[in-house]
Amino acid sequence: MTVPVAVAALLAGAGTAVAVDTGAPGVGDPYFPLAGDGGYHVEHYDLTLRYDPASHHLDGTAVLTARATQRLTRFDLDLKGLKVAGVTVDRTRAAFRRDGQELVVTPRHALRKGQEFRVKVTYSGTPKQVTDPDGSPDGWITTDDGAFVAGEPQGAMTWFPGNNHPKDKSSYDITITVPKDRTAVSNGTLLSRRTAHGRTTFHWREREPMATYLATATVGKFKVEHYTTADGIRVYNAVDPREAAAAAPVLKKLPSVLAWESKLFGPYPYRDAGSIVDKAPDVGFALETQTRPLYDSAPDLSTLVHENAHQWFGDSVSLTTWKDIWLNEGFATYAEWLYGEQHGGDSAQKTFDSLYARPTSDDLWSFPPGNPGSGANIFGTPVYARGAMALHELREAVGDPVFFRILRAWAAEHRGGHGTTAQFTKLAERESGKDLHPLFQTWLYQQGKPNKA
Repeated sequence: MTVPVAVAALLAGAGTAVAVDTGAPGVGDPYFPLAGDGGYHVEHYDLTLRYDPASHHLDGTAVLTARATQRLTRFDLDLKGLKVAGVTVDRTRAAFRRDGQELVVTPRHALRKGQEFRVKVTYSGTPKQVTDPDGSPDGWITTDDGAFVAGEPQGAMTWFPGNNHPKDKSSYDITITVPKDRTAVSNGTLLSRRTAHGRTTFHWREREPMATYLATATVGKFKVEHYTTADGIRVYNAVDPREAAAAAPVLKKLPSVLAWESKLFGPYPYRDAGSIVDKAPDVGFALETQTRPLYDSAPDLSTLVHENAHQWFGDSVSLTTWKDIWLNEGFATYAEWLYGEQHGGDSAQKTFDSLYARPTSDDLWSFPPGNPGSGANIFGTPVYARGAMALHELREAVGDPVFFRILRAWAAEHRGGHGTTAQFTKLAERESGKDLHPLFQTWLYQQGKPNKA
């Protein structure tokens, strides 16, 4: 994710104590304590949506194929607002109630540990965006011609019920019906597009595991282009015509950016790529929606590099806890530095030095990136810039050949899964043969401005 302030081991707690046969109201993440449910894993989401931009009305049916990780007499789904008409579990009507953002489901029969089950939720209403702890909008954000749908960190629950934490990743089918003069863009591959009775239905499929916050169903009047790169990656770009002239020179570089990132970080993790460029002046950020980053306006080249670097660091290798957000944003920011260094811009060292020259009172040193302290800080400057500085210090300590081997190993060994700071530290020490604990302790966890070694 890019935000205006950004510079160009599993959690031990289990959350609220609950009976052994009920899902928890959250997975135990202290920054977002109600997010997710540790009692089951969603294997696949099948979302069928119908949206009317004029009335802002959404009709939805969500079918979740899940597996119980413990015996369950009830479980929670995250869903904010929207009216639920009915819930079934394995085609049998289930009892449900609303409790804030929780949709509490009680199936007729208890679910055994390891049992696969299907939950169907029928719902409707006017999706309302949520406001994140840092004050930014999140979720289903209305635009003048549709909706800008960005879910980090908690907005997915504004438009579909789910296990809304990056610890739980799933495959997706997302089918969206909109007026025929609108385009609905989501993740992965466009399987079909059909028009009837004045409306067009788009069916998208993302086969690779994806966190809920990386799903999108953005709707608008878009100019669409699609092609296949020399490396066989299928590109689908959707651009608001009002942003097309400004976006074209940057989007033209997408194949070369992906090729460059693949050389540094290892093979691109997906079959599909692209961009969604909307005109959403009230949003103020871009997001690394999986396979197809979402921009609130025409991006500059650094932002394109940043959001696509996330396809490796953040999307393919996902967070286990939001506390480790630097593993996403520090890595994507350092990718910007590397791209500039290798394409006629400032060296990464010069960028580092200019940041380090900032006084101790600067916001850059306001909290350590490895421990932001709250959800309000996860998109703060230290996470991005000081997180990138930590990687540069690692590069200086181990040398370029080892450093880039570490990045490729991280992307390869955790592909499609999750990672933690502790795991990254262990991998870096394994690949370098060095004790790197003092370096990471200084740059990730020390309060205030670190002293240079």
